[in-house]
Amino acid sequence: MSHSFRLTASEVDSHQIPMMERAPFKTPAATFGSFPAAPGYQSFIDKENREGGQRVASISSSYPGPSHSVAMMTSSISSDEDMLDITTTGTTQEQTSFDQESRSVASPAGLGEITAEDIPGIGQYDDFQTIDWQRDLARDRMHHRYITKHKEESILSALKAAHDAWSGWVCVLLVGVVVGAVASFIDIGTTWMTDLKYGICPDAFWFDREQCCWSSNQTSFSDNCSQWLTWPQLFGASDDSAGGYILAYLFYVLWAVSFGALAAILVRMFAPYASGGGIPEIKTILSGFIIRGFLGKWTLLIKSIGIMLAVAAGLSLGKEGPMVHIAICLGNIFSYLFPKYGRNEAKKREILSAAAAAGVSVAFGAPIGGVLFSLEEVSYYFPMKTLWRSFFCALIAAFIVRTINPYGNEHSVLFYVEYNKPWIFYELIPFTALGILGGLIGTLFIRANVWWSRYRKGSRLGQYPVLEVLAITLINGIVAYPNPYTRMSSTRLIYLLFSQCGVANTDDLCDYNRNITDASSAVEFSETGPGVYRALWMLVLALIFKCVITVFTIGIKVPAGLYIPSLCMGAIMGRIVGIGMEQLAYHDPHSWIFHGECSAGGEDCITPGLYAMVGAAAVLGGITRMTVALVVIMFELTGGVRYIVPLMAAVMASKWVGDAFGKDGIYDAHIVLNGYPFLDNKEEFGHTTLAADVMQPKANKPLTVLTQDTTTLEGVEMLLKETDHNGFPVVVSRESQFLVGFVLRRDLSLAVANSKRTMEGLREDSLVLFTPNIPSPWHGSLPLKLRRILDLAPITVTDHTPMETVIDMFRKLGLRQVLVTHNGRLLGIITKKDVLRHMKQMDSEDPDAANTN
Repeated sequence: MSHSFRLTASEVDSHQIPMMERAPFKTPAATFGSFPAAPGYQSFIDKENREGGQRVASISSSYPGPSHSVAMMTSSISSDEDMLDITTTGTTQEQTSFDQESRSVASPAGLGEITAEDIPGIGQYDDFQTIDWQRDLARDRMHHRYITKHKEESILSALKAAHDAWSGWVCVLLVGVVVGAVASFIDIGTTWMTDLKYGICPDAFWFDREQCCWSSNQTSFSDNCSQWLTWPQLFGASDDSAGGYILAYLFYVLWAVSFGALAAILVRMFAPYASGGGIPEIKTILSGFIIRGFLGKWTLLIKSIGIMLAVAAGLSLGKEGPMVHIAICLGNIFSYLFPKYGRNEAKKREILSAAAAAGVSVAFGAPIGGVLFSLEEVSYYFPMKTLWRSFFCALIAAFIVRTINPYGNEHSVLFYVEYNKPWIFYELIPFTALGILGGLIGTLFIRANVWWSRYRKGSRLGQYPVLEVLAITLINGIVAYPNPYTRMSSTRLIYLLFSQCGVANTDDLCDYNRNITDASSAVEFSETGPGVYRALWMLVLALIFKCVITVFTIGIKVPAGLYIPSLCMGAIMGRIVGIGMEQLAYHDPHSWIFHGECSAGGEDCITPGLYAMVGAAAVLGGITRMTVALVVIMFELTGGVRYIVPLMAAVMASKWVGDAFGKDGIYDAHIVLNGYPFLDNKEEFGHTTLAADVMQPKANKPLTVLTQDTTTLEGVEMLLKETDHNGFPVVVSRESQFLVGFVLRRDLSLAVANSKRTMEGLREDSLVLFTPNIPSPWHGSLPLKLRRILDLAPITVTDHTPMETVIDMFRKLGLRQVLVTHNGRLLGIITKKDVLRHMKQMDSEDPDAANTN
C-alpha cells in the first residue's frame, strides 16, 4: 500500500533522497465513482453498539453487486513505509526463480492447471521497500526443512544439505579475505597519494616517503632521506627559503584540489551512492529497507577509489566509515554466490552484519570492536549465529591485514602506543571533564552539521556538488598549510598526539620543562621552553579549524568518514588538557591531588598522550553516542588495555551530556533528515494511545480491499493501475468484511501478468479467486486462482490494542504492516511509516492530542 514519491534525475545524481512524506492519495473515484462513501470508524462502532453486539450488515452494503471487483472501506491504506516511486534509470530489478515450496498460480482443477513456480520476481522486493522479515525467515525455514528431509535420499542430496549448512561460513570467509585485501590496498594507496602533496621519490615514484627511505637504507621516517625529494628540492629551491615555501604551498594546494575534484567527478558520474560515510543508510538497510545500487559493484569501485582521493586531498574526513560501506558492498556481492542468502533479503542481512564487523576490524585493527560495533550500532537483527560469523569474518579480515602489513609495523593497529606510567585515581576528574566537553562538542557538531545539510538540500548549493567540493578543498588547503598540525594528515596528527614525549622527541609538543636528562649531553631541558607555547597556540587554532571545517565537509559529495575527524578533534582537546595537568604536577607536585603519587620533580606522573586518547574517545562518543563498542575499539586501536576505566568514564560522561541535549547521534540525525523508515529498537514509547488512534482509514477516505471470490480480472488490473498501494487485504465479501488474508501488490501484478501470458481463455470478466476450492459445476469464463500468493496469516491486532504493544511488535518481529480488526472485521491498517509518524507526533505534541482522532 504505497504512496509514491518521485525522484528526479538531478536528485538521484546528487544523492538526495527525498523525505518520505505521504503523497496525495490517488483515489479511484473515476473508476469506482458509483460507490457511495462509507461511514467512518466511530460510526461503525456505534452501529454495532446499538445493535447489541449482533453481526451487522457490511458498512459497504450499499455497494453494487458481485460483478464489481473491489470493495471500498472507510479510508486509504497507507504504505508500509510510504514507498518511493523511482522514475530514474540505473537500478536493476532482481529476477530470480521462485522456490518450489512457495507460491503458484493455477487454474481450477479440470480446466487445465498452470503452475508458476518460475514467475520472475515473486518473493522479491522493489526499490525503496521494506522487507517482510517474517515471510523471508519462514521461507528459509521451509527450505531448510525440505533440505533436511531429503538429505538421506542420495549422495547429491547429502552434498546439497552440507552446502546449505556451510554456505554461510564460506561466504563470510570470502568476505573477510577480500575485505582485508581491499583495505590494505586502500591504506597503501592513500599513504602514497598523501605523500605526493609534499614530494616524490624520483627513483621509484610509486613509493611513498617511508618506502622510499627504506629503499635507501634509512630506518627512521623522520630521517632526512636523500632519495625523497620535496617539490622545492625537485625544482632546485631550498625548503627553508621563501621561494621554496611558496612552491611547496602551491603544490600542496594544487594536488589537494586535483584529488578532491577527481573524487567528486567520479562520484557524480558513476556512483552517487558512494558519497558520504554510508552508516545512516547501512543502518536503514540492515533494519530491512531496500536501496538498490547502494551496495552494488559500481558503488564499491568508486567508493574505494574516491576515499583514497578524498583523504589524500587533506579534507577533514576519514576512511574508516567508508571502509564499513565497502565491506558491506563486498558482503552483498558475495551473498549472490549462495542463493540461500542472495535470494532471501532477511538472510542476506546476516552476511551484511558480519561484513560490517570486518569493515571496522580492518579500518582500526580492532576485530572485537568491529563485532561490538555491528551489534551495538548498525545491526537490527543479530541472532547468535550472526555473532559467531561476525567474529570469524572480523578475524579473517584482521589476519589478512596483518599479513599484508600496510601500516609498516608489527602491531597491525592504527595508533599503537606504549605508556609506562599508570594513571592515578584523581585523574578521573579531568577524564570525566573531558567526557563532558566531548559531549558538548558532539552536540554542537551534530546540530551545526544537520543544519548545514538541511540548508544544502534546500538551496541551490545542492545542485552544484562538484563546485562545493572544489570550494571546500581549496579553502581547506589554503588555511591548513600554514599550521603544521593541520598540514599533516589527520592520522599522523592523532598518532603524534597519542605518543608520549621522550628524549629523542624534538617536536614542539615536548619542548617544556619535564626535568629529563638527555642521555647524550647530561643536560636538563630548560624550565620553560618556547616551543610549548607555540605548540599550544597552534593546537588551539587547529582545534577551532577542525571543528568548523568538519561541519561543512561531512555531507559533501565525496566518500567521507567521521571517525578520524572526531578522534582528531578530541585528541587535540585532550592533549591540551594533558599538557596543563603535567605542568600542574611539575610546579606543584605536593598538591593533595598528586600527594603520594608524583615524585618531587613532578615527572613520572602525568601522561599527556593518555589525555589525548581519552579526549578522542569522548568527542567520538559525543558525536556517535557509541559506548561499549567505542571503548573496545579505542583500547584495541592503541593497545592501551590498562586504561579501560578512564576511557569508560569519559565515554559514559560524554553520552550522558549528549543525551541531555538531544537523544540522536549523528547517524540517527541524518536518518531523520533523509526520511528513512528506521524504527530504532532502543527508543521507548510511553504514551497511552491505541491502535484505533493510529490506523488508516481516517476522515472517510476509501480503504481498498479485494474479495475472495467476486473480484474480476478487469477490476484487479484497474485497481493496480489506479492505486499505489503496496498490498491489499482480502476479505470474504463486501457484506461481512471478515479478513481472509493479505496479498502484496508486486506478487499480484506479476501473477496476473504471467497468467495472461501463459493461460488461454482468460477474459476481463474472469473471476480472480483466493478460495481453496472452486464451485462445481463451474459456469462462466475461466477463473484465475491466486490463493497460493495469498498470505493467510497476516499479523492482526484489535482496535483497542495499546500502541506500545503494536510498536514492540514492529520492532521485534520486523513487520511491514499490521491489520486492525474489530470483532473479526477489517477496520484498517497500521504501517511502519504510520508508527514512525505517530511517535514523532507524540514526542512533539501533547500526549492526549492523538486521542481526538
